[in-house]
Amino acid sequence: MRLSLKQQSISRGYKERIIQFGEGNFLRAFVDWIVNDMNEKLGFNTSAVLVQPINNGLVDKINEQDGLYTLVLKGIKNGIASEDVKVMKSVSRGINPFADFKAYLALAEDPDMRFIVSNTTEAGIVFSEADRLEDQPAASFPGKLTQLLYHRFKHFAGDRSKGFILFPCELIDRNGDNLKKAVSQFIELWQLGADFAAWVAEANVFCNTLVDRIVPGYPRETAKEIEAKQGYEDQLIVEAEPFHLWVIEGPQWIKNEWPTEKAGLDVLFVDDMTPYRTRKVRILNGAHTTLTPVAYLYGIETVKEAVEHPVVGRFIEEALAEEIIPTLDLPKEELVSFAADVKERFLNPYVKHALMSISLNSISKYKARVLPSVLQYQKINGVLPSRLVYSLAATMVFYRGKRGEEPIAVNDDKYIMDLFASLWASQAAGTLSAHELAQKVLAEVSLWGMDLNTVEGLTDAVGRNVAEILEKGIVL
Repeated sequence: MRLSLKQQSISRGYKERIIQFGEGNFLRAFVDWIVNDMNEKLGFNTSAVLVQPINNGLVDKINEQDGLYTLVLKGIKNGIASEDVKVMKSVSRGINPFADFKAYLALAEDPDMRFIVSNTTEAGIVFSEADRLEDQPAASFPGKLTQLLYHRFKHFAGDRSKGFILFPCELIDRNGDNLKKAVSQFIELWQLGADFAAWVAEANVFCNTLVDRIVPGYPRETAKEIEAKQGYEDQLIVEAEPFHLWVIEGPQWIKNEWPTEKAGLDVLFVDDMTPYRTRKVRILNGAHTTLTPVAYLYGIETVKEAVEHPVVGRFIEEALAEEIIPTLDLPKEELVSFAADVKERFLNPYVKHALMSISLNSISKYKARVLPSVLQYQKINGVLPSRLVYSLAATMVFYRGKRGEEPIAVNDDKYIMDLFASLWASQAAGTLSAHELAQKVLAEVSLWGMDLNTVEGLTDAVGRNVAEILEKGIVL
């Protein structure tokens, strides 16, 4: 029998107070788990409506199961192996705005709605002049959000008490500030007026946030075993580690409305999240992004296998110790300790974290997570960090879509996919050398925010590494 309210013999009880952009594994294993915990411990009485940010997603499956799904937390907790399996009840339903735009806008009319959460990948918070107010819906996430906010503003006649607290969870620097800026750009583009602009700025709080939990996602190899033990079928099982950290930069009064502290959760409300973000993004996320193309092209499938491997494991340890940590302006002991914790989490024996699951949007991830270390390392030392540069070359080869003769299911924005498809086709036809391919990729300001050919020595180093990987494979 499929997991559902009927199967669990429960009735819907929690009030819908959260609009959540994103129905994927991470938010369900992180934010929705946190809400579920507050409901159970504090009587928070809150549920989330999940909005599907793209046309294809999980909303239909979510609704088939009445918003219920199984969360499996497995890992090392306080030095002891732990496993916790629980049905999450903090999601009420899902909406696909591409299929039912009216239902989407109706969320703005609910006076109980108070929070907005999002995770639309690093590429999600972007302003697009192609979006129109009349679109049903706007293509971009900030465009959809502006449509929702404007509808609420009009419905409640500008009532300042009907604003939202926004917790964007995208892994970009100052995610709240960037989201607010994109909304402001849409207000100007769509000429929505000064009164609405003031309402957005003064009645809503756009928090900058940092999230930290490794979420491998659906456990394909053990799903049937989990279902057998639980006594039901579940299309939406999600697996994660026990560790969690959420740093929220915003007014301290938010703690009264979002009482994670009272529930004993590792959620910090701070005045400046910069030190936490830099440490996490450059070490944990940076290690993931550096490791993924190198290990996968080497023939490895999971993070744990990569870290345990005598060659690839040494590569990532040396990249962390010699090329990432020295670029960070934080106490070395703290950074080394955090890196050791990260390694322990990577070695979690209970979680099979597939490298391919990390590879989504690898280009924007490299820009956000690794490129700052590359540039800072060169600034400090006058030379390039060889391992991080090698990873960039491996990323380019990864986007060729082949591991030997085996196809790779590369997943990124259409523009990026088309760019690499064209360049690799030219390379295969013999009209473009590895060096020229690297040069063209590095020149794409839209990818990197700058022409990376201007970084001394980078073009030659990446081109040389691309050629070597094509000829010999990954050689470390």
